Amino acid sequence: MDKQYIKTQIAMRQAEFPTDLKKRDTPLPTGLDRIVTIPGVRRCGKSSRMEAVVNELLAQGVDRRRFLWVSFDDERLVRMSSDELGDIVEAYREMYPDIDIATVYMFFDEIQLIDGWEYFVMRLYKHYSKNIYISGSNATMLSTELKSALRGWPVEEETLPLSFSEYCSFKGIDTTSWLEQDMARLRNAFTAYNSEGGFPEVVLMDNPILKAKTLQAYFDTMLLKDLVEHYGISNIEVLRYFLKRIMSNLTKPTSLRNLYNDIKSRGLKVSKDILYDWADHACDIFMFLRVPNYSRSLQKIENSQPKYYCIDNGLRDAVLLPQSNDDGKKLENTVFLQLYRERTPVDRIFYYQGKGECDFVVQRGIEIHRLIQVTWDMSDDDTRRREIDGLLEARQATGCDDLTIITSDKEEEITVAGNLRIKVIPAWKWLLGRQ
Repeated sequence: MDKQYIKTQIAMRQAEFPTDLKKRDTPLPTGLDRIVTIPGVRRCGKSSRMEAVVNELLAQGVDRRRFLWVSFDDERLVRMSSDELGDIVEAYREMYPDIDIATVYMFFDEIQLIDGWEYFVMRLYKHYSKNIYISGSNATMLSTELKSALRGWPVEEETLPLSFSEYCSFKGIDTTSWLEQDMARLRNAFTAYNSEGGFPEVVLMDNPILKAKTLQAYFDTMLLKDLVEHYGISNIEVLRYFLKRIMSNLTKPTSLRNLYNDIKSRGLKVSKDILYDWADHACDIFMFLRVPNYSRSLQKIENSQPKYYCIDNGLRDAVLLPQSNDDGKKLENTVFLQLYRERTPVDRIFYYQGKGECDFVVQRGIEIHRLIQVTWDMSDDDTRRREIDGLLEARQATGCDDLTIITSDKEEEITVAGNLRIKVIPAWKWLLGRQ
């Protein structure tokens, strides 16, 4: 690799700082002397969170020359071998021979694109700098080798598209006011957020056609770069159909066996085992997040048909084109993403299915923490009864009394079985924690 090219990239990046950013709710940590990893789906704001660290350090008086930033999305750098990664540090030291390398902040964006990157990062951490930030669009980027070679675990800061709170911040909408006109704005903002999702670049666009084209381009990049190219998949059209079928089955348990039979009935050739691999890969790149059926038996959990939630409602709409009667599905997806975003290290999220259904069973440690139903509208008596009965059946199975129904805009408290209370709350309030 031409070290002069690397020097140019480093210098150009340094000249761009500080960058004009809209802040996310949770900043990345600094001063931990541990590698900070930022995994997440493409275009969700991982790089911006790292740039926010640079902005903060610049404000504290850190010399911009102490930032070493390399983006491996660069078509020349992505062709580097793991042996050439050392040229990056050599190039930097030639640029700034008087700067102690131990005081340098290193940022490596999409580094998982380089085979063997983890050994390079381990070497840097052990011998050069403790201030290392790495981002990547694959959940498996924290390899066993990286984890086992370091003292203590790297700090993981998984990043998702914008939360509703962040969406409102990006749109300049006050989330703290209790004035009726401001709450009306929040209701309208939620309706838009539930449909268009939270990819930062898309949220800041005004043109709906451009938004859709941008999201379709995101999907194509995930398909072609993160799946086809990274995993060496050749059956592209079958893969595309497979991903769309999972998206269309949002909120329902998904049987890959049934999907295999469907694909086979269309005269398309693919093995059943390959579909299981593809589902894993799609989750690894954060296109989908998988939720198992709740059971007290670990074996039953592992053998259950999972639900697959999509990383972003706007992405799904752009791929499938808006479907009629989809608001409820998208609301359930929005609620899941918030539960996933807020989870603690000891939390697990399930769905419950017996005679009835409960959308989310949140386990914290060994205890069931809360039960949540999601429905767009419960004014219909049959819907109301179904949602309540599903909660009560899940309560019977789990022993949890924290019961919530999230709706598009309904708010009330339901008392059942004497003194058991079910909280019904509008989604926009729940998402903002205004309960």
